[in-house]
Amino acid sequence: MHLFVRFIGVPWAIIGVSVLLLRAIIGLSKHAANAIEGGLSAWQWTALVAFALFMLVAEGYRGFQKKFSPRTAARVKYLRDHPTLLRIVLAPLFSMGFFHANRKTKTIAYCLTFGIICLVLLVHQCDQPWRGIIDFGVVLGLTWGLISFWIFTIQALTNKDFSQSPEMPSA
Repeated sequence: MHLFVRFIGVPWAIIGVSVLLLRAIIGLSKHAANAIEGGLSAWQWTALVAFALFMLVAEGYRGFQKKFSPRTAARVKYLRDHPTLLRIVLAPLFSMGFFHANRKTKTIAYCLTFGIICLVLLVHQCDQPWRGIIDFGVVLGLTWGLISFWIFTIQALTNKDFSQSPEMPSA
């Protein structure tokens, strides 16, 4: 089972999480580029820079680097060390904390997913250039998050003393 996990489960977890983030980055980048190519007023450029900085701190640093990425990397390591068939098959979802996680982690995973879906639906209603301005900030935050996920995952899988908790259920 360990050989299977090493060559299938762990890469599937990393690729699955990465593809999810990359898909959003690529899709939102088009709207951001359209807004910038369409020309922005001084006020709109100010809004773009301010929102981009906000998203780098709030989403990239505080959301991903401080919380999501280390926890998800720890869960990838946990998958490697404690494989089950269900965890392997659903490795990206396991890694993101949707199941076999403590109550807080599962609640955060489901609430954030619901919140993101609502925000996506809301932002889709915005006209350009505002949609692109918002998407530009989100792309920066997601890119930071993807890179931090890769860095933490490398650390988790190569360092014996990676101390981040995978936040597994106590019972």
